[in-house]
Amino acid sequence: MPNRLADSSSPYLRQHAGNPVDWHPWDAEALALARDSGRPILLSVGYAACHWCHVMAHESFEDEATAAIMNRRYVNVKVDREERPDLDKIYQTAQMLLTRRGGGWPLTMFLTPEERTPFFGGTYFPPEPRHGLPAFPELLERLADWYAEHAGELAEQNESVRRALQDLYAPPAAADWPAGLEAGAVAALAEQFDPRHGGFGGAPKFPRPTQLRWLLAQDDARARHMAAHTLERMAEGGLQDHAGGGFYRYSVDAQWMIPHFEKMLYDQALLLPLYAEAAARLEQPALAAAAAGIASFVTRELQDGAGGFYSSLDADSEGEEGRFYLWTPDAVRALLPEAGYDAFAFRYGLDREANFEGRWHLHGFRSLDETAARFERPAEELRTIFAAALPRLLAARAARERPGLDDKILTAWNALMVSGLARAAALLGEPAWLDAAAAAFAHLRERLWDDGRLHASYSRGRAALAGYLDDYVFTLEAALLLLEARWDAGDLAFAEELAAAILAHFEDGEGGLYFTAHDHEELLARPRLLADDVTPAGAAVACECLARLGFLLGRGEWTAAAERILAAARGAVARAPVEHARFLEARRAVEEPAPQVVLRGAGEELERWRAQARGRASCFAVPADAEDLPEALAAKPAPAAGVAAYVCTGTACAAPLHDFAAWRDWLERA
Repeated sequence: MPNRLADSSSPYLRQHAGNPVDWHPWDAEALALARDSGRPILLSVGYAACHWCHVMAHESFEDEATAAIMNRRYVNVKVDREERPDLDKIYQTAQMLLTRRGGGWPLTMFLTPEERTPFFGGTYFPPEPRHGLPAFPELLERLADWYAEHAGELAEQNESVRRALQDLYAPPAAADWPAGLEAGAVAALAEQFDPRHGGFGGAPKFPRPTQLRWLLAQDDARARHMAAHTLERMAEGGLQDHAGGGFYRYSVDAQWMIPHFEKMLYDQALLLPLYAEAAARLEQPALAAAAAGIASFVTRELQDGAGGFYSSLDADSEGEEGRFYLWTPDAVRALLPEAGYDAFAFRYGLDREANFEGRWHLHGFRSLDETAARFERPAEELRTIFAAALPRLLAARAARERPGLDDKILTAWNALMVSGLARAAALLGEPAWLDAAAAAFAHLRERLWDDGRLHASYSRGRAALAGYLDDYVFTLEAALLLLEARWDAGDLAFAEELAAAILAHFEDGEGGLYFTAHDHEELLARPRLLADDVTPAGAAVACECLARLGFLLGRGEWTAAAERILAAARGAVARAPVEHARFLEARRAVEEPAPQVVLRGAGEELERWRAQARGRASCFAVPADAEDLPEALAAKPAPAAGVAAYVCTGTACAAPLHDFAAWRDWLERA
């Protein structure tokens, strides 16, 4: 008999619809039941592609005896962290406050029934004692007994937890910008940098694209090297799916060899433009190939017929982690020409011992040049052979049982993907990527924007959940990048609506931005989030985009809002710049804005001028016949013939350029 999760918009929740656990979603009915019954809430947070979530589900939530304890003694609530990042952020933070240990998924929290304050928590718990963790069934009984006897004594601890959360989410103390802020951030990252394998710190090792993006943009050879070397090593290693394109979530080792095999949309969205940028700067074919692999993967496997992008692919298939992606030497040999197999095996490690549970995961053990030297063949000849071999593996792999697909469409992650495709398309000259971005953006506008508000998620033909700050600001950034790629009056109007909505629904009255809107349900705390996470800080993106749009359209109230957001974050950024890399970018956008160019003209000549600017300057090509332009754009008229380039830095604009050679010279100097 399916439980209450069967009709959920979340594929993760629907994975648990057949559990014997009497699961509830987080809703008014569940919260009222807890209040009325006096039973504590067992809150379980995870997501569809999470390997350890599956493990705990199989071991405990599918077990009749364990479920009986849960049903008798708790109100059991299941939450998809991707649909409810507000709840996940709050209770992950609370878990760390209670246990002084890092969080993760599955998150397992025990909450008081009335105030929903956690009194105990952890992540994965095994069915029997293991690795210092208690058995989950015994823990359930002990905690329920303890709560029944001591509920009245929790008031002080509950108040302490709530006060700690309020303090963590309070605006940071004001501070001036310290001297050498950026240089200090580069030095701090250099201390963590792995000079051999790239990346920062040891295992497990995550890509950290927001910090890499900032490093790559610095006028500092050491910073650019750290970014470029990390990108090169990730692309060579097993973090990249060499056969199918795209990147896995993280590496369990320091060598980028064995990943945690789930593939998340947000990783692809952030890594795609980063690889495109590095490829354009460094002119390395492997980096351009990595970017092309990401774009191929997301448009082939994650984009639906209406243009939206699905959330993730699972780490598991056939009940085993990574099985879909693994090989044996014999299977690969059967797919490749005899003349190419030995070199392929040498490069990707099939001539070595198995590197993952008796099978082989492709990893660039030797470089293309090393392989060419070993087999005395030209590197370009081998590159061509490998480029033909990998699609054969992809085609053979397609016959296997596929990992599970989380097919919900998240607004924030889709907006990031739009931005990534639009930026990469401009850098590498790939119009099909821009088409994919435009289709996804149209999907967001048509399905997730309703009466001036964004929804957070779309699944099974309906939009759900009120949008969070990240939904609005990432969509605004996507609108600006698409406007640079091709002018659309409707997208400009949408961008203006988004900017107004951000300030109307998320400003905190002290210059900063809340993560949830003013009319969001009341929770244990209301987060203000300034540090970058796996995605960039929404407040930092808001700051940057409001500044850019304000300068473009002459809207002083938006540039003033950007200044307030930056000022409210300054104390946190000054104390820990490495954790606030996107705010370092936002600071430049507000205090030292780069030039923005408005081109006015028509036809092929306008496109020629725009094409010259790709990858060099922020440029909006507004057709001569565009109507109903905002005043600041209408004041930059198109000439009777040819093109005019209006170069503006902040609120100051230079005399327009009318000569293509002068335009090209300016771009060379920019």
